[in-house]
Amino acid sequence: MRPSGKKLIEIDLEHFKMHVSIRGKIEMSLHFESPSRRFYLSVIALVVHEMKRLGRVVSISLADHQELLTLLNETVGGSAGSSEKETLLMRIYKKWKAALPDLENAPLFKVLGKAKEYGEVSGKTYSFTDEEKDLWANLFEYKGSGENVRLRFSLDKLGASPENVTKVYGEGEYQDGAAGWERFLESLKRDNLQIQTQGPVPEEAAEAIPQISHSQRRPIDLNLGQLNLDVPGLAELSPAEVDPTNLY
Repeated sequence: MRPSGKKLIEIDLEHFKMHVSIRGKIEMSLHFESPSRRFYLSVIALVVHEMKRLGRVVSISLADHQELLTLLNETVGGSAGSSEKETLLMRIYKKWKAALPDLENAPLFKVLGKAKEYGEVSGKTYSFTDEEKDLWANLFEYKGSGENVRLRFSLDKLGASPENVTKVYGEGEYQDGAAGWERFLESLKRDNLQIQTQGPVPEEAAEAIPQISHSQRRPIDLNLGQLNLDVPGLAELSPAEVDPTNLY
């Protein structure tokens, strides 16, 4: 039976954390603590938001959201990777396919309250049961590949729906996720605008800067140590009043 309205997953877009409580079988908090990792939590939030908007668990085309993914990559992602369409979508596809579902090694997040320990086969990993690892991995489905990939956050396999996921940003909690998501995007657009305005001077602004033509420039003639300056008013000064070292 589907747990209507019950919160199973909370995505905190202000602190970039995900809190998971699924069927009482897995309880954990994940922290996406670096810019490149925050980007992937934002991708999960985007997929969930689109499923909520459509009212069902469905595959979401990344190519349809290229502009938004670019914004996410260049703000929360810190431009850690290229924003070019083919490169960016391929990178998301690879991480969704292999890195995000890997709860044991957790290459894209930290599991809060747990420490990695040495296992019998490989290096340090987080200790989870096979059921817990499967519950998490089953959330990450996809269709297609590369820039044509469609992502699916498969809550239905857990007997849940997009209604059971909450997105939080700033003060207050937004159960349907729409208000928090919009506030999150507005903050990113402001940040992106600030980054752009700190860049090179716009062409129209550069054109407004007065230019001095060659004919308007005063010549400086240096001849064997004798300094001759064609500067108005300088002729009236006595040689003792002119100190060439003060001209630099």
